[in-house]
Amino acid sequence: MKNKELSQVFKALGNERRLLILTILSKNKELTVGQISEFIHLSFKATSKHLLILSNARLVGTRQVSLNRLYSLNNSNLIKQLLKV
Repeated sequence: MKNKELSQVFKALGNERRLLILTILSKNKELTVGQISEFIHLSFKATSKHLLILSNARLVGTRQVSLNRLYSLNNSNLIKQLLKV
């Protein structure tokens, strides 16, 4: 992993809300932005920004189903180990 990619991962993990999002996704297979925002009690727009950072760091992946974008963990075993879920 290159320094820039590693920096993105650490930036993504360096925020309490993003860690909470990863924890929620580790317990649920796939969730929409709306579902995640309800779990963490944050606006749709702010949750989307957090998910973009996690996606850029390749910690979460997306899948489009109709009008919904579903988010899930990439490399869930590694993230579960990090979070000790």
